[in-house]
Amino acid sequence: MARKIVITSGKGGVGKTTVAANLGMCLSAMGERVILADADFGLNNIDVVCGVENLCPYDIVDAIEGRCRPRQALARHPQYPNLFVLASNHTDPQKYISPQAVRLILDQLAPRVDYILIDSPAGIEGGFHRAAAAADEALVVTTPHISSLRDADKVIGVLQSYRLKSIDLVINMVRGDLVVDGEILSPREISEVLKLPLIGIIPQEDGIFLGKEGKAPSKAFRVLAGNILRHTRKLCNVTHKYNGFFGSIRRSLKKSL
Repeated sequence: MARKIVITSGKGGVGKTTVAANLGMCLSAMGERVILADADFGLNNIDVVCGVENLCPYDIVDAIEGRCRPRQALARHPQYPNLFVLASNHTDPQKYISPQAVRLILDQLAPRVDYILIDSPAGIEGGFHRAAAAADEALVVTTPHISSLRDADKVIGVLQSYRLKSIDLVINMVRGDLVVDGEILSPREISEVLKLPLIGIIPQEDGIFLGKEGKAPSKAFRVLAGNILRHTRKLCNVTHKYNGFFGSIRRSLKKSL
């Protein structure tokens, strides 16, 4: 039976969908069978991010309303055979879909795969509850910015009202040079502020990209996937190359760009 994990955030623009897509690609590359389910019925772009928008003849609403079987709504990723995308409502994003209907479809698919990653809309409105109600675990994605942390704290408070097995923290877009200089909170400090265990750190670097067009996800996402798979807490060191004499030169150069 699949582990159903909702990936959510308080604020938009923190890279939640990027985290969901890369995590799905990494887990599938490790041999796990993964469904990426798009529960963001407003923006509904997980299929576009994964590059399978032309491979989705059906979406989750078609499955809910009986126009196809749930498995027929899955689009297989061309580069990751174990990765499937379940697109959200393409035809009528304003149509109300209940949390119970979404959970029913995902529960029917759960015996076929190892993971269902649910990409939730940001915030704590109806779409968030639709995604959270279908999950057993949660990943909260935030960035080191104060506004993002404040909104993440609100989401965490709401998630704690659900009977989830775990709620873990992923910090995205972390600049190691700013951490060393003390200009932003460190990942450990953010974890303490939000009172949430840290399971992933994703640096803000040019090497961070989606696993598309023959490119593999970065090491940071592979480490995160390994933590999810093995229930470990290994974290990427985003500051190591900014320490010492040469690190100070790198920090100066990065600020001057």
